[in-house]
Amino acid sequence: MKDLPDSRNQVFAFEEHRAALVGHCYRMLGSISEADDAVQETMVRAWRAMDRFEGRSSVRTWLYTIATRVCMDALSASGRRARPMELGPAYSIDGPLTPLPANSWIEPIPDALAVPSDVDPSEQVSLRQSIRLAFLAALQHLPPKQRAVLLLAEVLGWPAAEIAETLETSVASVNSALQRARVTLSDLGLDDSDYQAPQSDAQAALLDRYVDAFERYDMDAFTALLHEEVTLNMPPFSLWLQGHESIRGWFLGRGAVCRGSRLVPTSACGSPAFGQYHASSEGEPYTPWSLIVLELSGGRIAAMTHFLDTKTLFPRFGLPLELPR
Repeated sequence: MKDLPDSRNQVFAFEEHRAALVGHCYRMLGSISEADDAVQETMVRAWRAMDRFEGRSSVRTWLYTIATRVCMDALSASGRRARPMELGPAYSIDGPLTPLPANSWIEPIPDALAVPSDVDPSEQVSLRQSIRLAFLAALQHLPPKQRAVLLLAEVLGWPAAEIAETLETSVASVNSALQRARVTLSDLGLDDSDYQAPQSDAQAALLDRYVDAFERYDMDAFTALLHEEVTLNMPPFSLWLQGHESIRGWFLGRGAVCRGSRLVPTSACGSPAFGQYHASSEGEPYTPWSLIVLELSGGRIAAMTHFLDTKTLFPRFGLPLELPR
């Protein structure tokens, strides 16, 4: 890199921090597509301001500062993203499949795009924990300033003075915003006690049983793996279900199209995930059906999110577009 022109050195220096910035912007915005746009805008702004960079902080910190301001600008012009569970009561199994408004639901992200590989293992665990769907949904209840303060303080570990400088406010204002954000998350009942990364042997065994039961379509074995208050939702539709009876009824009724599926493991939002492939005509390859993200609690599966936009998601997650018979 030493032999490259300065401009190319700067580009390389910025690109080294892309995963960290994507993760930060994703936490702020709840959307990988919007996070990509925000990071691109961050790079452009940094490039234009490079001659004014005084080196009082690291390049990564400086880029985080720009990215935070870009995200706050974006949030001022957009509405809250949410999971279907935040938008209305649970449906019956024959409820309507009503599409959610565009850009209103939280999108999944591959862990590799949001968690830098150059941080130590304990920090990687923390960063994965901070891209979970439940945490992102909780963040959506915070105003932009509180969201930024919480992420900079709790996820990145910045001191209040540095956050105040980034947000062009006072330390007292930062501390007040952080306190209000913590109260909101506490009121929402967000519980991190079950989170483990890498997964424990017990959780790995649970996932093996899940794959086996789902692929055999054994609904007795499948239901036995579910938390009593388990939820199922399917963005971009508003329909969501809760409890053993409703979810079992769905998979044996309107959802029976999932019978004969195959699952390919991946990771999304700091959680176990699977590419679900549909059993098409006899002899034909399996085709993409959904990206399933699981959330675990108490040794059981607490939530199943089936993201149906496979045309966008499967290439993003490096999942094949068909599986042979």
